[in-house]
Amino acid sequence: MTVRGFVRKGLVVLEDPHALPDGTQVNVSPVKTPKAKGKKSALGRLGRFAGKAKGLPRDAARNLDHYLYGDARQ
Repeated sequence: MTVRGFVRKGLVVLEDPHALPDGTQVNVSPVKTPKAKGKKSALGRLGRFAGKAKGLPRDAARNLDHYLYGDARQ
């Protein structure tokens, strides 16, 4: 038997409060929920572009602000 619920202020609240009688001993295991689409990390969103740029200066990563905004090189 599986009864679903959630935690609210440290207490397990069952979706059907009458599913189990008071005093019933239970084991609680968290359910893994899939990440919502669009909530990927930066690497997840941009990783497919890694290493694709061609013709960049060798120090482009270190001196990105220099090439984009004209700041002093590092």
